Amino acid sequence: MTIQQISSTRRAFLAGSGLVIGFALAPAMRAIAAPTGTQAGGANSLVALNTFVKIATDDTVTILSKHIEFGQGPFTGLATLIAEELDADWGQMRAVHSPADDKIFANLAFGLQGTGGSSSIANSYEQFRTAGATARAMLVAAAAEEWKVPVAEITVEKGRIRHAATAKESGFGALASKAATMTAPVEVKLKDPADFVLIGQELPKLDTVSKTNGTAIFTLDINPDNLLVAVVAHPDHFGAKVKSFDDSAARKIAGVVDVKEVPQGVVVYANDTYSALKGRDALKVEWDLSKAETRSSEELAADFRKMMKEEGLKAANKGEVDKAFGGEGVETLEAEIVFPFLAHAPMEPLDAVFIKAADGSLDIYNGAQFPGMDKATAAKILGLDPDKVRVNTQITGGSFGRKAQFGSPYMQEAAAVYGATDQSRPVKHMWTREDDIRGGYYRPMYLHKMRGAMDKDGQIVAWDQTIVGQSIMGKADLDETSVEGASDLPYNVSNLRVTSHNVQLAVPPLWWRSVGHTHTGFAVETFLDELFQKVGKDPVEGRLKLLTEDPRYAGVLKRAAEMADWGAKLPEGRERGVAVVKSFGTYVGQVVEISTGDDGAPRVHNVWCAVDCGVAINPNVIKAQMEGGVGYGLGAVLFDAVTLGKGGAISQSNFHDYRSIRINEMPHVEVSVIKSADAPTGVGEPGVPPVGPAVANAWRRLTGSPVRSLPIVAVATS
Repeated sequence: MTIQQISSTRRAFLAGSGLVIGFALAPAMRAIAAPTGTQAGGANSLVALNTFVKIATDDTVTILSKHIEFGQGPFTGLATLIAEELDADWGQMRAVHSPADDKIFANLAFGLQGTGGSSSIANSYEQFRTAGATARAMLVAAAAEEWKVPVAEITVEKGRIRHAATAKESGFGALASKAATMTAPVEVKLKDPADFVLIGQELPKLDTVSKTNGTAIFTLDINPDNLLVAVVAHPDHFGAKVKSFDDSAARKIAGVVDVKEVPQGVVVYANDTYSALKGRDALKVEWDLSKAETRSSEELAADFRKMMKEEGLKAANKGEVDKAFGGEGVETLEAEIVFPFLAHAPMEPLDAVFIKAADGSLDIYNGAQFPGMDKATAAKILGLDPDKVRVNTQITGGSFGRKAQFGSPYMQEAAAVYGATDQSRPVKHMWTREDDIRGGYYRPMYLHKMRGAMDKDGQIVAWDQTIVGQSIMGKADLDETSVEGASDLPYNVSNLRVTSHNVQLAVPPLWWRSVGHTHTGFAVETFLDELFQKVGKDPVEGRLKLLTEDPRYAGVLKRAAEMADWGAKLPEGRERGVAVVKSFGTYVGQVVEISTGDDGAPRVHNVWCAVDCGVAINPNVIKAQMEGGVGYGLGAVLFDAVTLGKGGAISQSNFHDYRSIRINEMPHVEVSVIKSADAPTGVGEPGVPPVGPAVANAWRRLTGSPVRSLPIVAVATS
């Protein structure tokens, strides 16, 4: 099948037809109707019963996921919600990405289509259940009319529609076309959680088979005929621009087709990837550094310290903090903690494929975390009517926030690269691993200054925390993502002050898996743990005594401690650490067990993790996300930093100097999902924040040295 045929088939599938219903989470769920009909296309035609549900004549049910699937499980989770209320059999379920449409497929937490903030299930819980229940009601109505029996006498179970008295029975497919003509109910009754059949079960993920047998298609797999591969030469300094370039050597490379300047750098077009990369290597580019960041990471840290002396933005200010520090019988502690820039380093770097259709419209294939924004950006840069641009979201090899960029700067570059051609050939714009590590949009560098006082009973007498770093949201006033987890400290404290300073840098910032909690969770949990040690209090019991406002914090902490048999005698040379962090509405407590490895660095042997994320849609997916979060967080706290060297040049380039945790370094991870009837919250990010401070706490107890800067292990740079 050619890429044009794939594109045409996909458009036909997504267009489908039949009754289309859009759902919105409001005081009452409302349905928006559109014309009806059936997709033409052979023996296994698809019928759309509503915005999110399509049924084929072979009884398979395909859901349209408004959230991108990059390993975190929305295909499976959203399909579970629909299957539950539809009373489908799990073997019937399929999932594909929806089209790009910020209205119809909006993330109800954002107001536009997008995946992030661990919100996929949380914002879709009622919406997708309602879609399933509505589709079920329409199928039942169709069966009742077809069989001339009362609706109330019809039952649905495991994908079969039955009428016991007449022994009539049907699958979904045979009734789908008729169901699409039925009037959709304005309101439907959702199941009582006590009646759930699929929600809460460890169902196999829908995308596992294709990803393990090689049939899954990622953007890099899309190679249409006559493809041009394009790579851009970027500067080594953030904020630098092209001053001049010599492409004579590049043009002599076999396979190189053209070289052009775009706003982001110099692009080389070639007939294949190898030629494009060789051509880029042969370029000679002179960069204008007049507006570039030329300070090193050390110089930035020094300037951050100077900023701390200025008046900052008050994120929290209660009690009399300064006076409380002067009380008698209290132990005080001061600390400065430096957090480096962090790259996201997903397995699949940024990429996009542009293909012009015969009618002048444009298909874009990419891992679109904000597809509507990508669509609008490409249309604007290319001077196209947005209705002529189709963003075809692909499954993606990770993101961790990297593809969720307001303004779609990567799409700005990709569209500029495509627009610089005559558009007669498809173009694949791709970044290499080096481009990705050196490409900016990092978790910002932060500096925390901590002051605390604790009495002999383990009560926090005073807490004073100052945070300096870039505003991810680009705000001049207080950015909540800089202080979340600190300004809303979960522990009982009467005298609390948290101050924030926004830094302006040429280094572009971006959220990174768990956003502000990546640094506030570490700072809070390590500093508190050190205070407990100073007054001789057990770190688990000490925390439990201070966690009286929200029992869910205590619940995950107790469960993790029980799993680890906290307090038991440890093997010689081992130590344990603990941390508990709430992020994105989800509570996670973790206990780690470490020793000193042969290289003198921490060796993490075991992690016990308890998670409370409300209703557990699929415990299997939740456990996988906690395990993945532990691995991701460990790699960062142990090894990862993007540093600016002398003159501000980026030091790192690939996994040899910005490395992930290796398979032999991955600890045994045990996860316990706490049963809950609360509304579901996210699991993609909350597994990350606790593991870093838990390791640092164990390391301090093992070595006597607190961790004041990250990563713990210095990695030589190229």
